[in-house]
Amino acid sequence: MSSFVPQSLNPLSLVFDHVRAWPAQSQQGARRNAMIATTALAARRAEREDVEDFFAALARSTDHQQLPLVLHR
Repeated sequence: MSSFVPQSLNPLSLVFDHVRAWPAQSQQGARRNAMIATTALAARRAEREDVEDFFAALARSTDHQQLPLVLHR
């Protein structure tokens, strides 16, 4: 014979199970959201630093000549 123990079919037990699981699920969701936000912020920071480096290099290059603008028609 099997030792099958039926779970309670009481609707309140389902509610209690969900209430007991809520803190862990909430924490996992918060961690996932924080990781996504951190990744997005790191990408923005890297892009901003690349742009700042480009403009800094552009400002440092004083040995370039100013060429006249020529329009071709």
